[in-house]
Amino acid sequence: MKRKAPRSQFDVMTKTPIWRLILSLSAPAIISMVVTNIYNLVDTAFVGQLGTSASGAVGIVFGFMSVIQAIGFLFGQGAGSILSRALGKRDRDNASLHASLGFVSSFAFGLLITIFGFIGLDFIIDFLGSTSTIAPYARTYISFILIAAPFMTSSLTLNNLLRYEGKAALGMIGLMTGAVLNMAGDPLFMFTLNMGIAGAGLSTALSQIISFGILLGMFLRKKTESRISLRVLRRGSPAVLGNIMATGFPSLLRQALNSLVTVLLNTQCRPYGDEAIAAMSIVSRIIFFAFSVALGVGQGFQPVAAFNYGAREYSRLKRGYYFTCLMSEGIVAAACIFLALFPAELVSLFRDDPRVIEIGARALRLQAWATLLLPPCMVTEMLFQSTGKKLGATLLSAMRSGLLFIPALFILAYFRGLDGIQEAQPLALVLSVPLTVPFVVWFFRKLPKETN
Repeated sequence: MKRKAPRSQFDVMTKTPIWRLILSLSAPAIISMVVTNIYNLVDTAFVGQLGTSASGAVGIVFGFMSVIQAIGFLFGQGAGSILSRALGKRDRDNASLHASLGFVSSFAFGLLITIFGFIGLDFIIDFLGSTSTIAPYARTYISFILIAAPFMTSSLTLNNLLRYEGKAALGMIGLMTGAVLNMAGDPLFMFTLNMGIAGAGLSTALSQIISFGILLGMFLRKKTESRISLRVLRRGSPAVLGNIMATGFPSLLRQALNSLVTVLLNTQCRPYGDEAIAAMSIVSRIIFFAFSVALGVGQGFQPVAAFNYGAREYSRLKRGYYFTCLMSEGIVAAACIFLALFPAELVSLFRDDPRVIEIGARALRLQAWATLLLPPCMVTEMLFQSTGKKLGATLLSAMRSGLLFIPALFILAYFRGLDGIQEAQPLALVLSVPLTVPFVVWFFRKLPKETN
């Protein structure tokens, strides 16, 4: 009996039932997000055993890691979106050019972060909102993060390129391996080898470097549609790099604003002590873990949106958007109701400090209820970026990630103190929903009704 020829990637992305395609691409992304965030929570729990100041240091450095992630997403989302639309048009050469240039640029920018980070280390730690008791822990931890910065930026870029190709399972292998090694390395270096918070930093750095090697190997071993090659870069130009950066700018802006928000949050919490900084850091990680599954569904939608937009399969794009909104909303609802019901119990898992639990429980409950409104905003932002609508994606990123939260934080902190700090993020999420609706209406009105 004659064996069936394998389907081309083009047919997979444009002919598979939309719900099945999104689920198949979401599954690896969800697994990657969950495992990575389990690591983040485990890391927080291990470091919490060293004391409240050490736990606060993780929250301080988390703001800096958002900068590193911003660079990775800038080039990964920018090159990936263009790459996917090029593959939708069956233009593999153009896809390889953007993949190669995105990767090399990401590594180079990561190297600049390392160099300038060590030059201004003390300034960075103070700027991030550290107290005098947190600073020694933060300085030790961030040193290892700086060493790994080029590998972290380019790993995020490579993972995004794989997702936009529709090869999310390959990206999952690299990310999961790094996360699992990190979880194993934390207790080994921190407690068995008695390295304390330096062990947590070393474990993170080593796991990121190994993850980088695995992800790069996927391209070098030709398991992808596009290729990463230095020879391809001869066809590059400032205009090509500029297009990558313009397309990825919404991701850079979102991550940069997230970093700024973390810094401002730490700064506003500083008058209330290390307990407040530690509590808000723990809450941020718990909320992000709960939201990570829905984010994974959105990441499964992105290559579907970009590929089908490039292939002019507009009806599939529209169905994919509505399916992703409904599915991510259902997941977030289940997770956030659980968080809202048991906030104190969850915070106490990471730091057994009555004041930390008191502050964290109220903040977690408020954020859990407000996060119910987040999925449609997230999916709309991904829709605009995946289809190359740079201005709309940038406005949505800026609005959701900072323009609403930052004023809310300062105003509420001034009038309501610590209670206001806890209420700022939930209020910003509530306000973002009505502002997102006009973007959705405009996009689908402008979308052609006919497909190929």
